Amino acid sequence: MNRITDLERRYVLDVLDGQFRTSAGSAMTRRLEERFAATFGCRYAISFINGTATMHAALAAAGIGPGDEVIVPPLTMASTAFAVLHAGATPVFADIDPDTWTLAPASVTAAITPRTRGIIPVAIYGLSPDMAPLLALAARHDLFVLEDDAQCFLGTYQGRVVGSLGHAASFSFQSSKHMTSGEGGMITTNDAGLAERIRRFNSLGYAAVGAAAGKGKITREMIQDPAYERHTSVGWNYRLPELCAAVALAQTERLQELVAVRVRAARLYAEAARGCAWLTPQAALDGYGHAYWTYVLKLDGGGAFTWYDFRAKYRELGGDGIYAAWQLTYLEPAFRGKHFAPQAAPNGAMPADAQAYEPGLCPVAESLQPKLLQFKTNYWDASAAERQADVLARTIAYFGS
Repeated sequence: MNRITDLERRYVLDVLDGQFRTSAGSAMTRRLEERFAATFGCRYAISFINGTATMHAALAAAGIGPGDEVIVPPLTMASTAFAVLHAGATPVFADIDPDTWTLAPASVTAAITPRTRGIIPVAIYGLSPDMAPLLALAARHDLFVLEDDAQCFLGTYQGRVVGSLGHAASFSFQSSKHMTSGEGGMITTNDAGLAERIRRFNSLGYAAVGAAAGKGKITREMIQDPAYERHTSVGWNYRLPELCAAVALAQTERLQELVAVRVRAARLYAEAARGCAWLTPQAALDGYGHAYWTYVLKLDGGGAFTWYDFRAKYRELGGDGIYAAWQLTYLEPAFRGKHFAPQAAPNGAMPADAQAYEPGLCPVAESLQPKLLQFKTNYWDASAAERQADVLARTIAYFGS
C-alpha cells in the first residue's frame, strides 16, 4: 500500500479548485474535525498547525499559566515540556513505570505540590499510560489531565479509545506519525466550554468562533460591518491550513489501514525477538491496545556488548538502522541545571520544593533511556517489514539468544 493515495490528491485538488475563496475556506477543516471527533468518540475536535500548539492552547484554555506547575514524563519529545513553558507554567518531571515506560502514578503523587494544576500523561510509542489511577489522582487534587497522544492513534485502554480519556487529548500529524499532513495536530475533548476557549485561543481570539467544527472563521457579513468587534481575547494564529486539512481528512478516513501497517510490523519484530533473554519489549498489559508508532526493545547485554555494537551489527546485516530514545527532557541543555520554577518571594527566591533539573531526578527513566532500541514500523511494503524482522532475528542469533 502507499501512504499517500489518490484520495489525498483528490481532496487537495478540491481545495485548489475552490481558488481559496473565503466562502469555501473551511470546508475541509470542518469535514476533518467532524470525522476525527467521531473516530475518537469525542464531541469536539479542533485542528491545529502542529501538535505542540495543541497542548499550549489546551493548557491556556484550562487557565494554566505563570505560577502553576504541570507534571510531565521525562521520556518523550521535549515538546511536551515546552508546551508547559509556552503557557508560562513550570514542567515538573515524574518518573516512569519500569515495565510500561509510561508515567508512574506513585511518582506523580510524590511530585504534586500546592502549585500543581495539571498532568500530561504521554502514550509513549503507542501505549496508553495507566489512566485510571491518574484520573482518580487528578480528581482528588482538581487537576487538568491533557493526554499527549502524538504517538497513539486508535490505541485503546480498558475498552475506550485513547484520546477520549482525559479532559482533553492532543494528537500530532507530523510526518513520522501514524497519519500525517506534513505538519498539523488536533485537540479532542467532550467539554464544550473548554473546546470554545481552545478554538478562540487558536483563532486570534475571534468573537465568532466556537466549539463546533467549522466555527473557526468569521464570516464575510461580519467583516463587512464597520462596527464589528473581532477580538474578545488575545489568541494565537494556530489554525491548520485547508491544504493540510484536506490531506489529514483523507488520512483520517484511512486511519485503520495506516495503523494496521505499523501493528503488523511490530508483530513481526516481536516474533523475531521472542525468547531472547536480554531483549525486553514494552509491557502491554491486559486491557491495552498498542498502536506501535514504533516497536521498542530494552537491551541488557550484561556487558558482553553495547547498544552501539547491536546497532552496528543490525545495520551490517541489512537493517535500516535503530533509533535511540530521546535524551530525557530535563537532561537536555535547554533544561539541565536551569530553574523554571515560579518566584515565590519578592527577592526572587525559589520555593523550597522547586524541582532541580539534574541527574538523579527520575532514576527509572535514567536507567532505561540508554538501553532502548526503537525500530521503525512504517513499512508500507509488507515485504520490507518482513526483511527487517529477519535482520533482527539474525542479529540476535549473532550475539546469542
